[in-house]
Amino acid sequence: MAQVRRSRALVVVNTHFHSSHGDEVPGIRSGAKPEAKKLFKVLSRLNYAVELVHNKTAKEIEDLYRQERCHQHGEFFVSIISSHGEDGVIFGCDWEPVKLSRLFRILSSEKCPALRKIPKIFFIQACRGKDLDQGVFVETDSGDPKPERDPEYLLDFSIPPQTVVTFACSPGYAAFLNPSGSMFLQALLKVLEGEERHLDLIRLLTRVNGKVAFHCQARGIFQGCKQMPCFITNLQEEVFPFSA
Repeated sequence: MAQVRRSRALVVVNTHFHSSHGDEVPGIRSGAKPEAKKLFKVLSRLNYAVELVHNKTAKEIEDLYRQERCHQHGEFFVSIISSHGEDGVIFGCDWEPVKLSRLFRILSSEKCPALRKIPKIFFIQACRGKDLDQGVFVETDSGDPKPERDPEYLLDFSIPPQTVVTFACSPGYAAFLNPSGSMFLQALLKVLEGEERHLDLIRLLTRVNGKVAFHCQARGIFQGCKQMPCFITNLQEEVFPFSA
């Protein structure tokens, strides 16, 4: 009897950064490494073959995604990236930028036939700008509040077919991380460890959004600041990638 192929998960976590150009780089991303270990354990229990890598340069990150063309894949492909970033960009440990659009092109149907019909699910834990979300006071019967900044509906990249991309924060805003982990991935862990993991992916992601929006806020010098994850998708049917 043929063995069922396991779905794959690629987790890329950068915690230490350096620059060969003498540029100033941020300090250690405390909390990201133990958080990654928890994600490895949870995804493994959900029957994923998990590849966890730390502190990769921009080129090494791109090479990791090119290597997916050579792997055997099950029903789903999940990728989690935890690093510093800007809108549309994450940084390698060499402080060189990696455009997310480039990673998505590497996994496009033309370049990666192995993933053509397989749902591809990305979780991006990285800043998308420097703005801080101060949150809002919610009142009933007060009319619709006016946004403080123009909404950014257009993205500078397209995603391959059968893809979902979930960002830790909205365009232009910062994503928070502390020694106990990030708001976004900690909320994802809670969902994957509980019964909510059996939900359809879009409902599951909406639960993650709710946990971050209503139950998380920054501490320390950013005390009280909030964060709002968001996702884009071109899935055409319900999928249940974590209902193992």
